[in-house]
Amino acid sequence: MSVEVETVALRRPGTAVRWLGSLAVAGFAVAVMTVTAQAVDRFHWWAGFVLVPGALIAATGGPLLFRTGGRAFVGYVLACVGGLVFAVGGLLMLGLMSRGWPIMITLPALAITGTYLWRSGDPLPRAFHRTIAMLAVVTAGLGVTFLLMVNDVLDFGSTGWWGGFIMAAGVVILGNGLELLRHRIAYRAQAVTLAVGPALIALLLGLRFLRDWPF
Repeated sequence: MSVEVETVALRRPGTAVRWLGSLAVAGFAVAVMTVTAQAVDRFHWWAGFVLVPGALIAATGGPLLFRTGGRAFVGYVLACVGGLVFAVGGLLMLGLMSRGWPIMITLPALAITGTYLWRSGDPLPRAFHRTIAMLAVVTAGLGVTFLLMVNDVLDFGSTGWWGGFIMAAGVVILGNGLELLRHRIAYRAQAVTLAVGPALIALLLGLRFLRDWPF
């Protein structure tokens, strides 16, 4: 038994190794961003005061991701916050904030989507959490669309294109609300009703913008 325990312990990287590995990844990311900015002659040294703290915050969350339960969730939050700060620092260092600001919509939305890894076992809170995660995916798509538009890749003209995203949000809410019908849980009818109402409003509102109706 003791031999087996020792073998398992040897296979698992120690806490120190995880911390060193996480810091090494953070340092490598800062070095790559700095070298890239210098190579394209867009280096803004002062952005390092944003870039480096972001990398260190993300590195703080890295080792916790190997844990379970609440510690892993805290590590995920720290890694996401650090990654977002690092992204801001990268855009500032490259001087691309005017064209890259939609990334600040997409990244937080994707971070929220990732929290679904810690979903509840109960159908009702799980459906609510899944709805939030899927709405975050729609928001991430909105950020990507803004990014393409800012960089002159897409042009919808005078069309109320954002109505499509509002309708997509309505479909997400409606789908997750109706999914509760297959579960025998308390307050099922009330939960479905609360989902259907906002979903229909979002669908009609999105259609109004998309079709450019005056009412």
